Amino acid sequence: MASPTSRLLELLELLQAKPLVTGRDLGDRLGVDRRTVRRDVATLQRLGIPVEGERGVGGGYRLRPGYRLPPLMLTEDEATAVVLGLTAARRLALGEAHGTDGALAKIHRVLPDALRRRVEALEATLAFTGNAITGEPPAGETVLLLAEAIRRGRRVRLAYRSFEGQRTRRELSPYGLVVHAGRWYLAAHDHGRSALRTFRVDRIGKAAIAEARAVTSPDGFDVLEHVNRSLAQVPWPWEVEVRLELPVEDARRRIPGTLAELREENSGTALRMRVSSLDWAASLLAGLGCPFTVRAPDELRASVAALSERLAEWSSA
Repeated sequence: MASPTSRLLELLELLQAKPLVTGRDLGDRLGVDRRTVRRDVATLQRLGIPVEGERGVGGGYRLRPGYRLPPLMLTEDEATAVVLGLTAARRLALGEAHGTDGALAKIHRVLPDALRRRVEALEATLAFTGNAITGEPPAGETVLLLAEAIRRGRRVRLAYRSFEGQRTRRELSPYGLVVHAGRWYLAAHDHGRSALRTFRVDRIGKAAIAEARAVTSPDGFDVLEHVNRSLAQVPWPWEVEVRLELPVEDARRRIPGTLAELREENSGTALRMRVSSLDWAASLLAGLGCPFTVRAPDELRASVAALSERLAEWSSA
């Protein structure tokens, strides 16, 4: 259940959104009974907010006609930053859609008219390169709880659903959150398995912060590097091993860490990755613009040869 303060803010938002709301509707939206609604309305009235009640059939609660909360005092630069952040969050699937849309609606409602029109024009005319990301945003409450546990150095107990659908209970020492391609990941020590693990945050169910202190992360532990390495080791059908005639620094600039493991080897780079399609792997290697030697699997050599033949045919057509 929401805290009393957050419930009051949500109640005020509901009253602003509609000209008249029944006590039953408010109770349903807030998850409380009508007696609690009446107490919360009285609290708002004591704070000087003119909430009026209408008795009888068709009655309910409303803000006094003509009353508006003071406008949000944002400069044009601040308003632009907020809108850009929320629009990008929606585009990159960094938060739940109703959360970003609701926040934008609130910004529109309280900005002065002239600034609101300019902000709306920005939203209508702003475009992003590339396709929108369609990841699974986690619940905002889960993200905030994990962030609090990380900041406080506490363990968390949670329900988790694996890729196969298996549901388990976990006790974790969380180390950091990473967003990649519209998905949120948690790097943590799994106490049940005594090992570092990476978890999809959108697969986390009911969670709670425990009293026990989290175990300290290993010396030199890098959250981003750990998650990148974990994603690169996802078990696809084919495991590819290739030597690139390319310095490892250049290879890392051309190949994301979430895609492959890269290791320096005799002035070149040893590449290992798991893929679902060898034809796709052949296209990736061809696009690197450097000589390479396929070490495994043998089937990849056939895919590279077939790609070479297709390119030769297309170039001579």
